[in-house]
Amino acid sequence: MRIGELSRRSGFRPSTIRFYERVGVLPPALRHNGQRRFSENAELHLSVIAFARRAGFSLEDIRLLFHGFEAATPPSRRWRKLSRSKVEEIESLVAQLRRMEKLLKGCSQCRCVKLEDCGRLLRRNGQGNTLAR
Repeated sequence: MRIGELSRRSGFRPSTIRFYERVGVLPPALRHNGQRRFSENAELHLSVIAFARRAGFSLEDIRLLFHGFEAATPPSRRWRKLSRSKVEEIESLVAQLRRMEKLLKGCSQCRCVKLEDCGRLLRRNGQGNTLAR
């Protein structure tokens, strides 16, 4: 199918389809009279890419999903391996967000008159240079 039809059927813009093809997450299209002709499987491939992007996978992760395993490796094993590391990453981000939330809730109680007063208070409580730690 032509890129316009694939775009309509998949919901991806033609430029995005060309990008995914260029970075190696979508198999290259055959050329017929200079025009790209994608297989029927290209739409299914794009569905997997869209799902992986919604789940937070990077293009490199998606490239690994398609090309980072032996050909006989079933998709279930591929997803399991990649999702484990993604879940660990998300858990780390959630912990970081909780720390940020706690800091923000604490600073919303600020009664300082000047920012220098905040600095003094933070230093006294041992929180003065937490970014440098």
